[in-house]
Amino acid sequence: MRVWVDADACPKAAKEQLIKFALKRKFEIVLVAGQSQIKPAFACVRLIVVPSGPDAADDYLVENAQPGELVICSDVPLADRLVKKGVAALDPRGREFDERNMGDRLAVRNLFTDLREQGQTGGGQGAYGDRDRQAFANALDRLLTQLARARNL
Repeated sequence: MRVWVDADACPKAAKEQLIKFALKRKFEIVLVAGQSQIKPAFACVRLIVVPSGPDAADDYLVENAQPGELVICSDVPLADRLVKKGVAALDPRGREFDERNMGDRLAVRNLFTDLREQGQTGGGQGAYGDRDRQAFANALDRLLTQLARARNL
């Protein structure tokens, strides 16, 4: 089992939560980043820094993640590409991306992008808090269990 992470945009608290799960459940974490980062000192964690460029980390994730694996990302267009490939995707706030909700998620993302570009609304999401951490842990537990069951069929 392997869990990929869009590491540039993933909150530190979510990465820490993911490492706890990996140590307990014995799976590999692959952090993919477009810029250098400090790799957590655990054997289950690997860091891949891709050459800089627009969407380089996203492209790497789409090319390398396989169906039956999970990607942690908050980028809706990236999640759409992954879901179309059959790869499970979860954002660090515990919201799962899937075939049923991708159309709505893309539409909302595009609406807010347009509103920001027109100056009608401010920045992005609020600070990552305890509620987000708990939602992520719950969704991660559920998805990892589903993926493990599917593997054993």
